[in-house]
Amino acid sequence: MDPSRSDVVILGGGVIGLACALYLLKSGASVRVLEQGLPGSGSSHGNCGTITPSHAGPLTMPGMVGTALRSLLRRDAPLYVNPRPDPERARWLLGFARRCTWADYRRAGEARGALLARSRALLGELVASEGLDCEFETVGELYVYRDRRTLDADRAHVDLLRDLGMDVRPLHGDDAMAQEPCLREGVVGGLLHPGDARLRPHRYVAELARRVRELGGAIETGARIDAFVNEGSRVSHVRTAGGVFSGDRVVMALGAWSPLLGRLLDVRLPMQPGKGYSLTWDTPPVRAPHHSLVLREASVCVTPWASGYRLGSTMEFSGFDESLNPVRIEALRRGAAAYLHEPEGQGEAVPWWGWRPMSVDEVPIIGPSGRWSNLTYATAHGMLGISMSAATGELVASLLAGPAPTLDPTPYSPSRFGL
Repeated sequence: MDPSRSDVVILGGGVIGLACALYLLKSGASVRVLEQGLPGSGSSHGNCGTITPSHAGPLTMPGMVGTALRSLLRRDAPLYVNPRPDPERARWLLGFARRCTWADYRRAGEARGALLARSRALLGELVASEGLDCEFETVGELYVYRDRRTLDADRAHVDLLRDLGMDVRPLHGDDAMAQEPCLREGVVGGLLHPGDARLRPHRYVAELARRVRELGGAIETGARIDAFVNEGSRVSHVRTAGGVFSGDRVVMALGAWSPLLGRLLDVRLPMQPGKGYSLTWDTPPVRAPHHSLVLREASVCVTPWASGYRLGSTMEFSGFDESLNPVRIEALRRGAAAYLHEPEGQGEAVPWWGWRPMSVDEVPIIGPSGRWSNLTYATAHGMLGISMSAATGELVASLLAGPAPTLDPTPYSPSRFGL
């Protein structure tokens, strides 16, 4: 037997690739994961770790284009588009702008909502059944508002979640502050999402990797992909810095790197990297919040764990720029300070940035390739890779190994882009 061959080769060892590996192994397939660094070293590592069915609403909504244009002059804006000329990013932004309609908002929200709700249901079961030690807590998430206009503008968010059957509870300002004494005066209202949860993302990814190995899966680290060898319409072999590997099926779960590697297969994925930032402390503040928080006007997410504390979020479209922008890190600090009595944790803060894989319609790309007969995509999860991981793993395993998927795979199909 060829030791470099598996039933399924998974490109990418982030949270999506590892979740796909785990569910495929549980379905009886042999699996090999190819990761250029260490498992979860990309955007799976420093994100806010929230499990958020509440985030079903996409960025594609009327008014977002104006917000993006205004951000050109503000490097600290929550949504920032770098004005540097970039033809590929310009094409992506034009496609994104075309989808900023209420019809597309609803369509994307329904697709995202179904995947998020399924994943939220699976995650509790997965953590318990697989013994994943990742600080999983079902505490809910609270959106906090200091401007009545922002709260009123989020009516579409509330309506969408209720239409999807999700629980969202409006709170008066005093009630929100009673829920969270960590909040400063001036809160005008809140939206409580009791169905949301949280976990420590780097521990979750490490635990997924542990279970993949324990179930017989192989994880090749330092396996940067250099080339593909194709036979007719099949991807025959994957050449990496760590060796050459092959599989009956290949799953592309490369996150923000998917469009770069897709070019080697003559595939043009409609994706852009959206850079996110975070600040992490090992010790939370004394007056840490109980819920995870979204500080709406500042667009800052706050995640407290027993073992740490994180401020995160922001969205920067600067292509594959690898620099850490201190202006945006400072915006996280400033935004949190406007809402919280103790906005920062204790000790030294660790800054981080990572690329989120953003599709042009804000819906993940999951399903078989129309160009390569043995290639399946599992990418473009945007800011929701952790939240969508379990349902994506289940869906990919169902598509490749059966039984029939629980979720309708149609909304996520690559065929919507002719891929």
